[in-house]
Amino acid sequence: MMQLVDIKKIGILGAGTLGLRVGLQSAISGYETIIYEINPTAIDSAKKWHEKILKQLIKAKSITQDSADKALNRLHFTNDINEVAQVDLISESVTEDLDIKLKVWKSMSTLAPKHTIFTTNTSYLLPSMMAEATGRPDKFCALHFHDVFYAKVVDVMPHPLTDPKIIPLLADFGRTLEQIPIVMERESPGYVFNFMLLAFLGAAGKLLSSGIATVEDIDRSWMGNFHMPMGPFAILDSIGLDTAWHVVSHKKDPASQKFAELLQTYIEQGKLGEKSGEGFYRYPKPAYKEPEFLKP
Repeated sequence: MMQLVDIKKIGILGAGTLGLRVGLQSAISGYETIIYEINPTAIDSAKKWHEKILKQLIKAKSITQDSADKALNRLHFTNDINEVAQVDLISESVTEDLDIKLKVWKSMSTLAPKHTIFTTNTSYLLPSMMAEATGRPDKFCALHFHDVFYAKVVDVMPHPLTDPKIIPLLADFGRTLEQIPIVMERESPGYVFNFMLLAFLGAAGKLLSSGIATVEDIDRSWMGNFHMPMGPFAILDSIGLDTAWHVVSHKKDPASQKFAELLQTYIEQGKLGEKSGEGFYRYPKPAYKEPEFLKP
């Protein structure tokens, strides 16, 4: 795929669920890509996920073995923040915590070249909350990816000081990563899909934390009625219960606070979802994928 003229090298901040996927798709799409991560365990995990994803893509004939090998050659990891700063575009996917994100952007503001475009992959925070910390608010915009390989939508959400010229550039960049760009007319927590998804997951959380039904039966209800492969709690496992907690805990209504408390009990046990091997379900063979799960 042809790259954009002004964007040749990509920097990814964070090798978590989204960061590792965006980084891999960037490398597959022909960009030199460097992923910054300070946790060696997270780097090892990301590399294993990359191998797993590439095997799946090769099996599905989405890419060839040769393309996969070339993608891996374009992809590099580092724990040196100075190294990841030397790129044309930065995609930030660190923990969904405003203080952490502000600290990262303040570092990037002095380390990255003046031409570098800054983007945040935040799920629910607004780019205007971080714009000043970047030191270049005109070159800063939310560029929010979903799964990348299964859910192929990227949200482009500028803040009031974003240079209008950046918006089509980022939309085109998203297309080169084989994503469908959704351009937001104004800032909104959760973009479009996540705004709808939060209402759905919040309803499921209220059912569970109120003792109305079990995790399994809530998921069965959704899956059985809509012929879906996953229910709300399986989706939460794929998102990460820690990420979900960061979002839900900031909502002040009693139902959200009660659900946040329930999520906290899982997190304290190290049950973060699919990435930790257990959340609401156990992995790699969760009960909801078993044939018996939806049997009458």
